[in-house]
Amino acid sequence: MEEIGKVELRHLVDSDYDALKQTMIKSYANWPNSYWTEQHIHKLLKTFPEGQIAVLIDGEIVGCALSIIVKYDLFGDTHTYRKITGNYTFDTHSPKGDVLYGIDVFILPEYRGLRLGRRLYDARKELAEQRNLRAIRFGGRIPDFHKYPELSPKEYIDKVKHKEIHDPILNFQLANDFHIVKVLKSYIQDDDESRGYAVLLGWDNIYYEKPSSKISADKSIVRLGLIQWQMRLYAGIDELFDQVEFFVDAVSGYKSDFALFPEFFNAPLMADYNHLSEAEAIRKLAEYTDEIRERFLNLAVSYNVNIVTGSMPELNEDGRLFNVGFLCRRNGTFEKYTKIHVTPDESRAWGLTGGETVKVIQTDCGPVGVLICYDVEFPELPRLLAQDEMKILFVPFLTDTQNGYSRVRYCARARAIENECYVAIAGSVGNLPKVENMDIQFAQSVVFTPCDFSFPTNGIKAEATPNSEMILVADVDLDLLRELHEYGAVRNLKDRREDVYSLSRGKQSDKN
Repeated sequence: MEEIGKVELRHLVDSDYDALKQTMIKSYANWPNSYWTEQHIHKLLKTFPEGQIAVLIDGEIVGCALSIIVKYDLFGDTHTYRKITGNYTFDTHSPKGDVLYGIDVFILPEYRGLRLGRRLYDARKELAEQRNLRAIRFGGRIPDFHKYPELSPKEYIDKVKHKEIHDPILNFQLANDFHIVKVLKSYIQDDDESRGYAVLLGWDNIYYEKPSSKISADKSIVRLGLIQWQMRLYAGIDELFDQVEFFVDAVSGYKSDFALFPEFFNAPLMADYNHLSEAEAIRKLAEYTDEIRERFLNLAVSYNVNIVTGSMPELNEDGRLFNVGFLCRRNGTFEKYTKIHVTPDESRAWGLTGGETVKVIQTDCGPVGVLICYDVEFPELPRLLAQDEMKILFVPFLTDTQNGYSRVRYCARARAIENECYVAIAGSVGNLPKVENMDIQFAQSVVFTPCDFSFPTNGIKAEATPNSEMILVADVDLDLLRELHEYGAVRNLKDRREDVYSLSRGKQSDKN
């Protein structure tokens, strides 16, 4: 698998054709000369530019989805590929149609397995919702069908559905919420691998309104996935990331926009260095940080979820030790954040140094902030972030006792009210007997809200079971924050007496 770079989706343009052609040739190596001509692509772009979507990594086209809109009743569920495309002219496209029909989806072989195809399918679904189309339909090949000459199409499909046979295309489409409508005979006549058959697949738009009412494309609901991590010993980084990927997969399965891990979730890796001093052991842990960041970045892209990686130690070029984390975006980019305030114990036992940069991080769900544990107990930091339009504050934490946890909890709860934002906190639970200074953990992960009529009266959107390994999934509505800011019973940001007091950044905090 190729190294992952920056991932983006955008509409195709005519000037993409040469690069697109090479992608098609490599994607259809088993079908020589099967790529779309420049005239075909030009016709699609002229006819329906919104329906032609490319996925790029570091600016290179690695996949594409092509589609048209049809008046589906003119064709019905029994049709051929040639017929529904108008003999490949795409003259069957109708802006007044009611179904988005998939013409093609392909991904370069070396980038398969990163769920890039899922992004293209999700973009089609979003387009169908925006255009108020009632469904998506397309004919899916069954390329492994030729390997089972003894099976009928129905028998083959049943075995694929029951995981007795793996078909790379049909399995993927079923995993992306498409249902089987019927079997199509002679769909693509020269498709010998599928023996001429195809599976008509569909997705129904639950937001479809008849006659028509265009669905707003503005995203206001953001889904948060908080990982309440169980501290346990691991044989190494591979075993640690087996558990990490399990949780990322779980929150992604619930369509979360963010996954939040706790502070120093990777501390179990210090067990191999317990014979060293505490300061030496944590510096050994810092040697894993670059690899951990890259692994998280791959997971963010692969599972299409923004990941707040909790925190981990990092040594700079001067030999100073910091507590840092990364927000790994699902487009393949990342931002680093640093703990500003270190606790007396962190300074004494580990020699940690506080960072100097406080900044909002831009994401596809709006501006967010990340403060590590102790930092949330200083109200100035969240206020600086709120002044830069932060709407969600993530707080990865690590507390050993209940009183330490209470400090984090109640300060985070206050920050949500003061700054008219959501605050999500996630910590670790359990015991870690073979790692000095990390023996016991206490945590209850929570999503806090402001306290006003549109929010829970106690300011708690959702909370996990204390001291139990689990995930917490919660939706937060950003539109409610805008309403609160303008019309709330109290307006903490608007009503500040800046004629009496003010908050400003130090010189160091403006570095980035």
